[in-house]
Amino acid sequence: MNLLWAMLILAAAVAIAVGAMLLVRRTAPQGSYFEDGDRASGVFGMLATGFAIFAGFVIFLSFTSYDQSRSGAEAEALVVVQQFETAQFLPADVRDRLAGELVCYGRSVVSQEWPDMQDGTIGDTINPWGVALFTSLKLASPETSPEEAAYGKWLDQTSDREEGRRDRVHGAAGIVPNSIWLVLFLTAGIVFAYMLFFADGGERAVSQAMLIGSATAVVTATLLAIYALDNPYRPGVGSLKPVAMERSLVILDEARDAVDDTTPLPCDGEGEPL
Repeated sequence: MNLLWAMLILAAAVAIAVGAMLLVRRTAPQGSYFEDGDRASGVFGMLATGFAIFAGFVIFLSFTSYDQSRSGAEAEALVVVQQFETAQFLPADVRDRLAGELVCYGRSVVSQEWPDMQDGTIGDTINPWGVALFTSLKLASPETSPEEAAYGKWLDQTSDREEGRRDRVHGAAGIVPNSIWLVLFLTAGIVFAYMLFFADGGERAVSQAMLIGSATAVVTATLLAIYALDNPYRPGVGSLKPVAMERSLVILDEARDAVDDTTPLPCDGEGEPL
């Protein structure tokens, strides 16, 4: 989430909460609306603890998905480089073709798939260069032992690359269902409404403002953190970037120079087929 928007939302929530408390305080009796403050505090502690436990559980699940997406992107980028190395041992008639399509695969991930993941519109689409790599591999006819070993290794690495891509794409759809968001906002609303009953006409206004303002800030910040982790690709602080794949593309360019691969790539700089 954008840091500026997060700060504005946090400030607005605190301002609304403080304004509501000061408004209710005007007509509130001394000592708050509760005759037994200890019992009321105990009930409030139960409500706050319930929200904290539930929100903590959701944050744990969201962060697990966030870490899975990050690990998947790194694993996918690493396998792309490894497959380039494996391609050098495949038959000469498909070697350069596979190497070029790997570069195009990486470019499409950075320039096409990443913006779609940020928008949450990637859906169940497949990478077209993944299909092209599979089609090119079918043309290979390994004859020597190194070629046969490389052929089998390529298939294993393809499975690893697809698994990494699946983990990367998984986080783009968000994992927190609407029902969980409903419970979170409902619980936060109950906590906010309950705190208004602690309005005390005999207590200083600044103390009342601090009472509800601090609690509202913590609850709002927790909800914003869950929202940020729900889709780790949304632009903003902490969002995942295609750093690993960009690094792999640099390595692939250097590797192509090292093996004197001057075959024209079948795509442009953004991975679009030529």
